[in-house]
Amino acid sequence: MAGIIYSLCALTATICAVLLLVAYRKGRYRLLLWSGLCFVGLALNNLLLVIDKLLLPADISLSILRSSVALIAMLVLLYGLIWDTE
Repeated sequence: MAGIIYSLCALTATICAVLLLVAYRKGRYRLLLWSGLCFVGLALNNLLLVIDKLLLPADISLSILRSSVALIAMLVLLYGLIWDTE
């Protein structure tokens, strides 16, 4: 059951990233770009979670890599919200 939930979270984040980036391409609103890039990172984070919990043995952990990817994704969005003005 956990594998289904992890996979659905990764799929949801990927769909959000695609929709945000497509909307950015049409409207050129910079907030959509930063949000889309953040969701790309979150989708990668969720993909790493699926790999970590379902495919790798229990003695190998990708938790530091997953946390780093999530932090970078949030920093991209934070940069877009604070320093990127139109």
